[in-house]
Amino acid sequence: MRALKVLIIGFVWPEPTTTAAGQRMLELIHFFLQQDCSITFASTAKKNRFSYPLESLGVTQKEISLNDSSFDTYLFDNKKDIVIFDRFLTEEQFGWRVAENNPKALRILDTEDVHSLRNTRENAFKKGIPFTLEDWKKNPITKREIASIYRSDVSLIISSFEMQLLTKELYINHSLLHHLPFLIDTKHILEIPFEKREGFICIGNGNHAPNKDAIIWLKKEIWPLIRKQLPKATLSIYGGHLPEQILQMHNPKQGFLVKGWATNAIEVMGKAKVNLAPLRFGAGLKGKLITALQANTPSVTTAIGAEGINTYYLDLNDTIAETAQTIATVAVKLYSSKEAWNNAQEKGEKLLKQVSNKEKNEKVFVQKIEDTIQHLQEHRSSNFIGAMLQQHTMASTKYMSKWIEAKNNKIE
Repeated sequence: MRALKVLIIGFVWPEPTTTAAGQRMLELIHFFLQQDCSITFASTAKKNRFSYPLESLGVTQKEISLNDSSFDTYLFDNKKDIVIFDRFLTEEQFGWRVAENNPKALRILDTEDVHSLRNTRENAFKKGIPFTLEDWKKNPITKREIASIYRSDVSLIISSFEMQLLTKELYINHSLLHHLPFLIDTKHILEIPFEKREGFICIGNGNHAPNKDAIIWLKKEIWPLIRKQLPKATLSIYGGHLPEQILQMHNPKQGFLVKGWATNAIEVMGKAKVNLAPLRFGAGLKGKLITALQANTPSVTTAIGAEGINTYYLDLNDTIAETAQTIATVAVKLYSSKEAWNNAQEKGEKLLKQVSNKEKNEKVFVQKIEDTIQHLQEHRSSNFIGAMLQQHTMASTKYMSKWIEAKNNKIE
């Protein structure tokens, strides 16, 4: 692939040590740098102590504002070959500006996960009702997210389950989607044996609702059942942005240890014997499970937790459970039985190689980019729904944004 000019518009600045989304974004940045592309990362967000130092990679950073036409001028004067939106919200906010001021740029949406799927599942969970695809289709966020996918030239889908969902349930053309799991080097996984590991672990960003719920469920129901059978065992909770409610759960007498942010997630995961990921809602390919695979640490999770990887033709049923009692039972067995643990670890090694064949995935992605850029006009002409939605956006979102900008200027 020839050296290209790439602009990434992020909802937040990447935090690869605290979120799977940040890890994913850093992988994409490294991918484009390997292709000798020049990268500019722009965001309306403020940086924090977890924000990755992009300048160390030679990535240009640009602070931008919502409802500000100065970004139009920037796009017009600094034409890019590719513009990437890190979720549908940023495409909603800036996609029409890119289409108007840098129309020849390939527009890529990195979904990270299907946000509307996660949102619908969370709503169903809070209401105590079963999740249904019909409720997902009725969700206004679903309609917004799918509209964003259609307006984009290519949308990156991290989960094989979500690829099937979008193509089979909504009949979205494969040409608009590209399955791209985490780009992980599977050659260097930890090799720490059963005897040298100790304790359970749970890791996840505290700002992410599924993670917060999982930790609360562990504390209230699951961990007491495990601790009853393993009275000397400990559970270490790691994660950035953990809320006060979680921090106050720290209780050494109960073996429930809230340790906060880990500078190296794979390292702390590799010291633990079993990873607990009792996710009751969510979407996408779970970063915490990928980290566990890299650390060679067996995981106990739910069907929702495993859905992004369980479609890779590997039987994971013996480490998937749905109730507090069954999760505890599986966790205790893995922790106590070297045979069960080794069996789960062996499956994990095979699974990681199936989920993330980095060299193959990167090669296919390069081909997708090259083919789409080469036939961009034809590609867009065949996407009538996308063109229609883009026209609607120009006629509504654009002028609403300009009205807000004018109002703000008048107030100032």
